[in-house]
Amino acid sequence: MTLVELLVVLAVIFILLCMLMAGLPRRRPPIPIQCVNNLKQVGLAFRVWEGDHGDNYPMAVSATNGGSMEFITGANAFRTYQVMSNELSTPKVLFCPQETDRHRFLATNDFFYLNNSNISFFVGIVPNETKAMMILSGDHNLTNGTPRRNGLLSLTTNTPAGWTEKMHNKVGNILLNDGSVQHVSISGLRSIVENTGVPTNRLQMPILSP
Repeated sequence: MTLVELLVVLAVIFILLCMLMAGLPRRRPPIPIQCVNNLKQVGLAFRVWEGDHGDNYPMAVSATNGGSMEFITGANAFRTYQVMSNELSTPKVLFCPQETDRHRFLATNDFFYLNNSNISFFVGIVPNETKAMMILSGDHNLTNGTPRRNGLLSLTTNTPAGWTEKMHNKVGNILLNDGSVQHVSISGLRSIVENTGVPTNRLQMPILSP
């Protein structure tokens, strides 16, 4: 076999392999790892902060003592993250790279100017780490089909939770009180709500107005 014939055979094999691979089913897109990692860092920040404040999260500590207890309603979700600036190190971890509402949500480098338009994650109104399966944070594209009251969204087994098409297209990430992050569909989200160990999970959403 001459060199030319060998090259022709290799070219044919290459073409056949390309055709074969094109016919294989496409792999599912990977889980948005960066968003999951950001939420894990948020969970770690909560743990470190509470360790320095009598085992209480910012939501259970008065503002005079460095917490955010007076700001757990309305358009104040950012304040809880703001008081954890030392633990979070950078506000960029509060922003999901999969964010689709870019005209509303923008990443920032400065905690001083942080507001709800810079965060992709809600705040679960959880006092401490005693109930491991309570919802501590997660993607803001969460809904229960009812209007938010003063910035709060309540999740119960009687109000089916779901995801909107924003960010992760009807799936999302949930940070639990044990520090784990779950990437779940709507059915997975409802299972989490059923197993939190409390009748109601109150979530402060990153709304832009009261």
